[in-house]
Amino acid sequence: MAGKHFEELETGRLFRHQPGRTVTETDNVLFSTLTMNPQPLHLDYQFAATTQFGKPLVNSLFTLGLLVGLTVADTTLGTTVGNLGFEKVEFPRPVFIGDTLTAETEVVDRRESKSHPEWGIVTFEHRARNQHGEVVARCRRAAMMKKA
Repeated sequence: MAGKHFEELETGRLFRHQPGRTVTETDNVLFSTLTMNPQPLHLDYQFAATTQFGKPLVNSLFTLGLLVGLTVADTTLGTTVGNLGFEKVEFPRPVFIGDTLTAETEVVDRRESKSHPEWGIVTFEHRARNQHGEVVARCRRAAMMKKA
C-alpha cells in the first residue's frame, strides 16, 4: 500500500499531492442533492447571480471531502485504522465550478496511542489550493495509524 505507517510520519513532513482535480457542475449538484442540501447558492444559477459571487459556489463539504481524498494515496492508503476527528476546518476563499484543486499535507503532531500500542495518532494539516495558488480550504485531521 502507498500509505505511510506511523513511524514514517515525522512531525514537519510535507507532502505535495498529485494529481489535482477539476470540480465539475455534476460534482456539486450530485453532492448537494445526495446530502439533502437544497441551498440555492449551490444549485440555482439565477439566485447565485444575485449574490456577491455572481455564480454558484461549490458545496464546502464537497470541497472538504475532495481535499481529504486527494491526500489519501500519499498518507493513509491502507495504513489508517480510522479518523479520530477533524478540527479547525476553514474555507478562506470560495470554490467555483471549473476550479482545479491541488492538495498538500503537513504532519503537525504525532504520538503513541496509550490504549493501543500497535498504533499511533497522527495529526495532519491538509490544505487545498485552486489553480491560482490560493488556499481555498484547510483542516486538521487526527488519524489512528498502523505501525510497521
